[in-house]
Amino acid sequence: MKRFTVIATALLLAGLGALWHLPQASGQADAGWVTLLDSSKMGDWNQIGDANWRMVDGAVVADKKESKDSAFLVSKNSYKDFQMRVEFWADDDANSGVFIRCSDPQKITATNSYEVNIFDKRPDPSYGTGAIVNFAKVDPMPKAGGKWNTFEITAKGPQLVVVLNGTKTVDIQDSKFASGPFGLQYAAGVIKFRKVQIKPL
Repeated sequence: MKRFTVIATALLLAGLGALWHLPQASGQADAGWVTLLDSSKMGDWNQIGDANWRMVDGAVVADKKESKDSAFLVSKNSYKDFQMRVEFWADDDANSGVFIRCSDPQKITATNSYEVNIFDKRPDPSYGTGAIVNFAKVDPMPKAGGKWNTFEITAKGPQLVVVLNGTKTVDIQDSKFASGPFGLQYAAGVIKFRKVQIKPL
């Protein structure tokens, strides 16, 4: 009996040792990341404006609004230093963006926040898709229309970095806006968001 107990204990310890070396689960690998929206849930947002945000086929979609003003899904929390991952699909006519460090979450504009733009047909393409409007130009402007794209946005102190589909489009120093919530914009065309994650730094 004693020998059986020793063998059983040894097997148990060996099994625990094997488990210890298994790859981390994705939740553990994403430690610190908070998922605000994904393919199964729209999430909890303050809605500004009158866009028809809704869940369709695993993405939050907007393709219509009643007024001329832009509409937004605005985060409940405010953020200072952070990393973001945003997966989005835009049609060729889409006018959208991710507005960060919004100083007035009730009236969001490109003059009171940093607008990471999604706008392939912007009349001035230097501040089109991948740029931060009024702060950081892109040349040449990448196109996002008709496909799924990923923004990786980092704001740490005055440094702002934008990476679109693995290519860095912005890396600037600016301290005009220090903190605030962020907003997902709908202005025209069709925009879809299927994942939004943020990690405070």
